[in-house]
Amino acid sequence: MKYFPLFSALAFAARVNAFPSYASLAGLSDRELEYILPTLEYREPALPPGPLKDTSAKLVNDKAHPWKPLRRGDIRGPCPGLNALASHGYLPRNGVATPVQIINAIQEGFNMENTLAIFVTYGAHLVDGNLITDLLSIGHKTPLTGPDPPPPAIVGGLNTHAVFEGDASMTRGDDFFGNNHDFNATLFDQFVDFSNRFGGGKYNLTVAAELRFKRIQDSIGTNPQFSFVSPRYFTAYAESVFPINFFVDGRRNDGQLDMDAARGFFQFSRMPKGFFRPNGPRSTEGLDQVFLAHPVQPGANVGQLNSYTLDPTSADFSTFCLLYENFVNKTVKGLYPNPTGKLRKALNTNLNFFFQGLNGSGCQQVFPYGRD
Repeated sequence: MKYFPLFSALAFAARVNAFPSYASLAGLSDRELEYILPTLEYREPALPPGPLKDTSAKLVNDKAHPWKPLRRGDIRGPCPGLNALASHGYLPRNGVATPVQIINAIQEGFNMENTLAIFVTYGAHLVDGNLITDLLSIGHKTPLTGPDPPPPAIVGGLNTHAVFEGDASMTRGDDFFGNNHDFNATLFDQFVDFSNRFGGGKYNLTVAAELRFKRIQDSIGTNPQFSFVSPRYFTAYAESVFPINFFVDGRRNDGQLDMDAARGFFQFSRMPKGFFRPNGPRSTEGLDQVFLAHPVQPGANVGQLNSYTLDPTSADFSTFCLLYENFVNKTVKGLYPNPTGKLRKALNTNLNFFFQGLNGSGCQQVFPYGRD
């Protein structure tokens, strides 16, 4: 269990077989690729930010970062935390940002631990962002990230199913039902109900464990395409503890999230009035407690309801480095099988940044495109 603090980092990774809609490069000749790639304006990625010097609790819903309603064209997606950071101006309010902007925002706004912030951000960027322009949408695909690299890369933004988001979310529906990113009032009612039943009206680790198991069982019984393999297997548990670690006022740090604050974050992308970020860097604390309350092994429904079948090929909590290796060698390589020039350079740069987030994991770095 020693790698639990790193598991949520794979919220933005995926195995290559999770992308059935991706096209093949077979239809693009070398001459066509040579024509497409030079038309993309390359932006040199900046180095990832380091840890905050001051990690104390402090007011973050302040005069410099007021909540503002969405303007026409502003983008929000499946992550309540990123949505709130954009609506408060820690991120560009249009919802399109560079990895450096995202890392700075989640550290400054929520005191996320630096290596986790780096890993989740570059994992997301490698599969959902535009590596040439260094821009990522926190929601749907948009031309604001610039011209796309050639397929099978998709630059689809964080709404892309089975990459950032996944099935059995606490407040977003499964992709099978048609909307995997907008706030789901029925699911939030369940969130409130479980908080009342198991937490005395507060969302805490006890509630998180019961609700996580319930959401898994709900998807098994209603979604014939339900998938609970890596990376979603890990991120589902991380998602359960993030509200406790990041949305509880840092002056309390008591692990008890009240429902008004929860609704503000989940539905309205809004921090509570006078909100203080957590006191000290936070990661995935409590994830092991949530998992161990109702252990579920990786698996998926096989085309029909209640057909959940274990998947021995999926990484689990004992094979973290395998999960990293598959992400790099299968997912990233599957999206970018034959990069050249500035695209290859951008990939290697971002893969190096991504690996910085594995500090202390014991994993060996892999180099699908060579070391230079």
